[in-house]
Amino acid sequence: QVQLVESGGGLVQPGGSLRLSCAASGSIFRINAMAWYRQAPGKERELVASITSGGSTRYADSVKGRFTISRDNAKKTAYLRMNSLKPEDTAVYYCNADIARSWNSGAADYWGQGTQVTVSS
Repeated sequence: QVQLVESGGGLVQPGGSLRLSCAASGSIFRINAMAWYRQAPGKERELVASITSGGSTRYADSVKGRFTISRDNAKKTAYLRMNSLKPEDTAVYYCNADIARSWNSGAADYWGQGTQVTVSS
């Protein structure tokens, strides 16, 4: 089994900061790309940021310059540092990872359970 567990969400005022963490555990041979998605009420899930195993990153235009994705491969953990938060960043944030469970198996997509981020005064 593979699990992704997010933490770090909460309520923050506009302009504030939060750091989300996503820890992978279980039967893992290799973690390829990791990413953060978010879904606001009544909206589709959208990609926020992604990072390859080599550290290359991509961001949604709406978060460029405010959010930073990083990862610690030894800890099998990804992070999302969110600065200058806006009310429109309010959503459930989901961790996603492309994981191979053994040397001879293909990789598959795994999702965390989500963590709520609310930006409000």
